[in-house]
Amino acid sequence: MISKKLMVASAALSIMSASSVAHASTADHFQDRTITIVIPYGPGGTYDKYGSSFSNHIGKFIPGKPTVILQHMPGAGGAKAMGYMYKVAPKVGFHMFVPLDNIVVNQLMRPKKMRYKAQDFNYLGSSNQTNIVVVARSDTGAVSIDAWKKGGVALIGATSGKSSSGYIAPRLTMGLLGLKGRIVTGYKGSSRSILAIEQGEAQMAAFNWLAWASKVPHWFKGEKPFARAILQLGAFKDPALPNVPMLNDLVPQSQKALVSFLGSAGPIGRGLAFPPGVDKDTVAVVRTAYNKMNADKKFEAELKKRKLRLMPSTGQQIQSIIEKTIKESSPEVIAKVKKIVFGGGS
Repeated sequence: MISKKLMVASAALSIMSASSVAHASTADHFQDRTITIVIPYGPGGTYDKYGSSFSNHIGKFIPGKPTVILQHMPGAGGAKAMGYMYKVAPKVGFHMFVPLDNIVVNQLMRPKKMRYKAQDFNYLGSSNQTNIVVVARSDTGAVSIDAWKKGGVALIGATSGKSSSGYIAPRLTMGLLGLKGRIVTGYKGSSRSILAIEQGEAQMAAFNWLAWASKVPHWFKGEKPFARAILQLGAFKDPALPNVPMLNDLVPQSQKALVSFLGSAGPIGRGLAFPPGVDKDTVAVVRTAYNKMNADKKFEAELKKRKLRLMPSTGQQIQSIIEKTIKESSPEVIAKVKKIVFGGGS
């Protein structure tokens, strides 16, 4: 008879051997290959900056050390890239993308327009959490939400498309607080939208604070700043903006669920994901690589140099947030937000 100790030892050896084979196979899979990271907007924004940093570092932690490059795919507020990654991109592990932070919000509010199911993507991890911050030119008189409302000024906002948080967040804000204004779409990312404000084509926009702080920090300095951060939306108050009010604090209890629904986008932040259908072992290996990248001092130093933050989450955590939000979002809440943002259309 084979002893119990020998059986245990043999089992352990088998597990180690299988693990080694899987690791070697994955190394062969990525050896001398190129991974493409798709950015859902044009160059210059935080999606691009984080994506560029990912491309500089994640390949070092993937077995086989593949080359990593970027591809920009702007259009429809980021929805074009999401549809491409869901339906067209090869499912063998050589294509990643930076998912929209409002990927679930879009899916639930505009199911006929969004050609993907967010829960089917394979999330590899995230390196930041985002909060949407509404910024307005000071010369409009809208130096605060209260001043915007009392002044009765109709601000023109700038953003990429109706699928972007830069459209959804200010539209919901204006609808809930009774603010006047309209949002002009068609700008290719936050950089072009911010330029429109600087040139006077628009007076307001809503992006995550890092987009503002890394591109135009001078706007907010001095006794008479060019522009002011007047409101933030998200699951947390941005530590850099302790005195800027949260939308959730300005609405009655009956509307807080609407704001919380939109705030669910924050934890998704800026990270990477695979298309659906990628082999689970490949997903597990690259999730481990992503975690190692987040823990790497050189990666952290690059983010700091680019004025970007490191607030890491694992792929499993992001996957759980996506699935939970889809499962728990009330159809009544979704319908109300949709009506305010899109006027009932899709």
